Amino acid sequence: MEIIRIQDGSWRIEDEGVRFFLLEGDENALLIDSGMTVRNAKEIAEDLTSLPVSLVNTHADPDHIGSNEEFDSFLMHPAETVNYCNVQQRKGRFVPVEEGEIIDLGNRKLRIISTPGHTPGSIAILDEENRVLIPGDSIQDGGIFMFGIMREFQAYIESLRKLEGMSHLFDSIWPSHGSLPLDPAIIPQLIDGAERCLNGELPTKPASFMGQEIRIADAGVARFLIS
Repeated sequence: MEIIRIQDGSWRIEDEGVRFFLLEGDENALLIDSGMTVRNAKEIAEDLTSLPVSLVNTHADPDHIGSNEEFDSFLMHPAETVNYCNVQQRKGRFVPVEEGEIIDLGNRKLRIISTPGHTPGSIAILDEENRVLIPGDSIQDGGIFMFGIMREFQAYIESLRKLEGMSHLFDSIWPSHGSLPLDPAIIPQLIDGAERCLNGELPTKPASFMGQEIRIADAGVARFLIS
């Protein structure tokens, strides 16, 4: 694990190939996801800030919810609770967050953007003041998981189109995997790659992930892991 200060009031915590974030305002702090292997993300956050810390999950895949049980409650899109409770078999009290909702940390407003596709209740978080988008797994230059019952390619493409339409609101993208930061110019490239993948126009190679046979489609800018 490695803790890196990105800028004043913003940290990224690197956890074996996945990262989560701590954002600090004048009055409160927000942890965005809670790690994969770590089980003390709240403790880590409280060592970095003296402000009260709450948690929001971009989605409920296992590498983003490692320390959720540390919190009495956490913010999550309601559509993601099927993944959290039924697929991942995790427990906890969630507080719903919806499209367009603002989380105000005190002179730092974070806007919730619904981005279904990678999972049904995936969200991105727009830090309006700092012009940063934190998209979870939906935008990255690594391997984007699009296999299994929780994934839906057409919804993913539509979510990318929505983010492309909002790209005048952010200058930098902080993804949960791969390179950081990313330029918003990656979004139309991902749309093109995802459309070609959906249409069967990308070459694929077989692979295995946790005993499941999958295929990897290389779109150049990123790889799509598909059934």
